[in-house]
Amino acid sequence: MTDRYFEDYVPGVIYDCGSIEVSEAELLEFARRYDPQDFHVDAAAAADGPFGGLIASGWHTASLMMRLYAEHYLSTVSSLGSPGVDELRWPRPVRPGAVLRLRATVTEARRSRSKPDRGLVRTRVEFVDGGDDVVFSASVLNLMRVRPAGPDRAPAG
Repeated sequence: MTDRYFEDYVPGVIYDCGSIEVSEAELLEFARRYDPQDFHVDAAAAADGPFGGLIASGWHTASLMMRLYAEHYLSTVSSLGSPGVDELRWPRPVRPGAVLRLRATVTEARRSRSKPDRGLVRTRVEFVDGGDDVVFSASVLNLMRVRPAGPDRAPAG
């Protein structure tokens, strides 16, 4: 993963980016600090609320996605950041104790017209729960370096 360059992100390829458990303590800590709605921070109130119990903030779920995305998908030698995320969705609630698995599908890869040393990679990310239901999805755009030309490599292009 660490030596992946733009050319290695091929449209249609699906990556398994590992899984992560949503701990109740972290769910509560995040929500108390950043999203203090009752269904995220108060178990008693949440039990009578619209979800019938505590659920993770969607922003907490997004941050968990980013952790796995950075560790298992982005390359440390080629990642140049992201100009944005589109189509961010939380179609199902995430409960304390859920184990979420991240899959990343390359949907588009094109060389930059203005900066030929890099390309743009669009990736569909989905967090799925134990029942294989999508609980989070987004379309992420990343800038990636092209593979450098060397004495034993053909020039990129």
